[in-house]
Amino acid sequence: MNRTDRLYALVEDLRAIAPRCRSARELAQRFEVSVRTIERDITALQESGVPIYAEPGRKGGYAIDKKMSLPPLNFTPAEAVAIAVALSRAGDQPFGRQARSALRKVVAAMPGAEGDLARELARRVQMVRPHSEPDDDIQPLGAEGISRAIEEALLRRRVLRLEYADAKGALTSRDVEPGVFLGGRGGFWYLVAWCRLRDDVRVFRLDRIAAATVTPERSPDRPLEGFASGVPEMIVHGTSLE
Repeated sequence: MNRTDRLYALVEDLRAIAPRCRSARELAQRFEVSVRTIERDITALQESGVPIYAEPGRKGGYAIDKKMSLPPLNFTPAEAVAIAVALSRAGDQPFGRQARSALRKVVAAMPGAEGDLARELARRVQMVRPHSEPDDDIQPLGAEGISRAIEEALLRRRVLRLEYADAKGALTSRDVEPGVFLGGRGGFWYLVAWCRLRDDVRVFRLDRIAAATVTPERSPDRPLEGFASGVPEMIVHGTSLE
């Protein structure tokens, strides 16, 4: 990244998180330059009239005048994650850097609780890719309403009741605790969940789910890492809101 692009990106990064601040060390790591270079860049921006100021203290850093940030937006956590999923599926593309910058602004401008919920939901929507195969075409998500039920269960942390067909078409009814919404191999989407019928983590392909109902029961808190480990020989890409 040349200096002109870095100066622009610095302003956009600080604008996205305003009125919060970033330390010179964090900015240096983010832009892969020295702390001294960041300090010189900030000075140059201040001298050009950009309203950046320094917050003193151990947790201080550089911040930009909040009037240059976006007001709170009426994006829902699910909408923010939907944008992130679309970006992660697109890979490298024209204006990709600008698209990711726009997403950071959206999340930073959300009210605190909504932003935190969006980040938690994003951790539970992941992409996987085999080590040696290229991306495949995206397949249908299954019967109508299945994806929406899973989204709601993940967002509200509720137990799902599934009617699930195995490879031979035999149906079973299962109560599951949703963990991760997973997309990748063959273009299919999967639900990784704790299956109470099998008393273990199971992976459910969406096009084999005949019905899904969100129950009133809240899912117990289970470590996220336990769900992702059930998919061998895969590279797991978390959905990023940064």
